[in-house]
Amino acid sequence: MTNNKKKTQDYYVVDFLHIFKTLWKRVWVIILASLICGVLAFSVAKFIVTPMYSSSVMLYVNNSSFSLGSSNFSISSSDLIAAQSLVKTYTVFLINRTTLGQVAEKSGYDYTYEELCHMIKAEPVDETEVLRVTVTADDPQIAADIANTIAEVLPQRIDTIMEGASMEVVDRGIVNPQKVSPYVTRWTIVGLLLGGALSVIVIALFALLDNTIHDDEYILKTYDYPILAKVPNLLGSSDKQYAYYYQRKKSIR
Repeated sequence: MTNNKKKTQDYYVVDFLHIFKTLWKRVWVIILASLICGVLAFSVAKFIVTPMYSSSVMLYVNNSSFSLGSSNFSISSSDLIAAQSLVKTYTVFLINRTTLGQVAEKSGYDYTYEELCHMIKAEPVDETEVLRVTVTADDPQIAADIANTIAEVLPQRIDTIMEGASMEVVDRGIVNPQKVSPYVTRWTIVGLLLGGALSVIVIALFALLDNTIHDDEYILKTYDYPILAKVPNLLGSSDKQYAYYYQRKKSIR
């Protein structure tokens, strides 16, 4: 004897119209949350986060033949791939403990090797033989001093390591009072968007978890049951005073 059991499957219906209506009713909450987060982000970027400044030097990698150990190299001005490799090699010579130790000693600033590594960024300029070294610090004068010290120390270091190689200073660093971070406008916009997004998510979650029956349309759409009767809301009628008096007098009895 076989029992044919009817399998029931539970499923959850998402009413997007209800979510939209809930969001529309709480639009003032979304606006208020956006404004609060925007003001907080603006305040943090403007008054709490330490502003950073940068200064850059540009160094030209001289295209001449040089030797490194027992190997000889010759680079022509048309060989950009070789020039890029040479620029990358010079970048390695810059980001090492010996070079940065000399930079810290000559500049007069007491920075560790790890701190200088985070402050310095070296990259080729538009895939050319020019190396740009950018120093970022919390003071524009410090950034310019360290950048110019690198322009003095790095060519000397390269000359002692690679015979016949040379590097010329194209442009020295200047004191730039324009801060590079934080971007107050960007922080404010991100705060506004983040506050609005979080409030929308929270309100939508509350709408999804709300299983309260709000009207007869909700019953017809959610359950396949007919509506037999409606209970009037006396408190919602036009004669509120009478309804309140009636319920209060009834409760006294």
